[in-house]
Amino acid sequence: GAGHAGGDAGTSDAGSAVESTGDRGLAQAPVHVRVTEQPLSLEELSRVVGDARAGAIVVFQGVTREIERLEYEAYVAMAQERIETIVRECIAKHELCSAAAEHRIGSVPLGEPSVIVAVSAPHREQAFAGAREAIDRLKAEAPIWKREHLSAGAARWVDGTEPPL
Repeated sequence: GAGHAGGDAGTSDAGSAVESTGDRGLAQAPVHVRVTEQPLSLEELSRVVGDARAGAIVVFQGVTREIERLEYEAYVAMAQERIETIVRECIAKHELCSAAAEHRIGSVPLGEPSVIVAVSAPHREQAFAGAREAIDRLKAEAPIWKREHLSAGAARWVDGTEPPL
């Protein structure tokens, strides 16, 4: 349907790098969100959240395991908007300096990352809590669907991630 992207090259690579002000006095906390068919980079997201005020950076990377590949589909604009809202809420709640999240769509082979969340904060407790909430909510709330491709050629939508018909 319109706005739905899976393997359609050129329609799914969008991004947002915008400034935010947290509720608790951390002014201008940078936010980076991207849903893309391109491979994700742990190093790049670590750089994106670097901040002179931060004593801690926590990065979570979810990778394809045990199966040949995963296929992700998303309503890209809606997914980016939802992920951005989640990231901004985590910045405010956990007093983060900066936060970033990227999710890959299309085919993600064994061993490659499908999602990366990176946050920076003055202290490790804030960074771990912010990263944990961001990835948990992203997986639960973003309109992104996952299909497992098994080596025998069989495929199935992962429970709870079937796209709407």
